[in-house]
Amino acid sequence: MTNTIKQMEPVQLVQQQLDAYNSKNITAWLSCYHPDAVQLDFHGTVLARGHDEMQRRISVRFSEPDLHAKLLNRMVMGEWVIDHEVIQRNFPDGSGQVEMLCSYQVKQGLIVKALFQLGEPVLF
Repeated sequence: MTNTIKQMEPVQLVQQQLDAYNSKNITAWLSCYHPDAVQLDFHGTVLARGHDEMQRRISVRFSEPDLHAKLLNRMVMGEWVIDHEVIQRNFPDGSGQVEMLCSYQVKQGLIVKALFQLGEPVLF
């Protein structure tokens, strides 16, 4: 009898990643990403590549006391999951929120590419 591990569906993996983000659990958050994953903005600028860069980048964000992402809408097409979120943040000028589009490409049970587009921050 062969033991096989069922890979998580893309939508389940992206939800696990969002839950880890909201709990500020770096280990759980990184476990959703392939070790060589890349994060980019929608114009193609690389924000982080690989777990080391991603960990440095997200550590700064996770230090914000009010950080929380609220999912507004999710679309799924094959290996792509696209989330529309509102992120509560602690900006240099004060607390606020920003809309964000997040597009995740999932292959073999891990996020291999994430693209982000930020809206205009709104201070409270």
